[in-house]
Amino acid sequence: MAIEMKESFQVAAPVEKVWDFMMNPEMVVACMPGAGLKEVVDPSKFIGTVKLKVGAVTAQYEGTINYAEVDAAARYIKLLAEGNERGGGTATATIACQLVSIDSGTDVQFESSVDLTGKLVQVGRGMIEGVAGQIVKKYIANVRKMLEVEAAPTEAGAQSPSSSPAVATPAPGQAEAAPAVPPQEEAIDMGSIVFKALWMSIVNFFKRLFGRG
Repeated sequence: MAIEMKESFQVAAPVEKVWDFMMNPEMVVACMPGAGLKEVVDPSKFIGTVKLKVGAVTAQYEGTINYAEVDAAARYIKLLAEGNERGGGTATATIACQLVSIDSGTDVQFESSVDLTGKLVQVGRGMIEGVAGQIVKKYIANVRKMLEVEAAPTEAGAQSPSSSPAVATPAPGQAEAAPAVPPQEEAIDMGSIVFKALWMSIVNFFKRLFGRG
């Protein structure tokens, strides 16, 4: 089963900082729910795991991720991933990421194509796409927690609440604080997400039935 996804989000941090983050496997994996880093083979290849749970069914994939294309000048990365599930399933993915510098920080644009086989496919395309969307939301939230630092108030006064968040940069001679690594989730438990998707389908059905949609 092939799943296509496109996403764009903004991070209130300089593009150089976001680029360094994307090129660091330890940081990237730390932000992915249910993922783990086993070994960095070389700067362009690492071995990792992803654990998914749907009710009583758990699937764990282990495989390699390669930085297939890296263009530092254009701020473009393409990753290729291949993994095997304990039980016979497989997962292959291509992930392309483009960073663009904007006034408020960095715009992150990525698109991915994932092909899955194995027991998780039994839950259906709609559920898998819904779950994938929730995983991406968690990943984005974790990236922002690690990279966004609230700018210190200036002598002219603190920033007003209605103002856009400023991109924080360290003062001259001041070392930049290391990003706080979010707590790692042991597995991506999709049970509650699947239930929520089913419930929303029921609600939307009745809204359409009674003309309230």
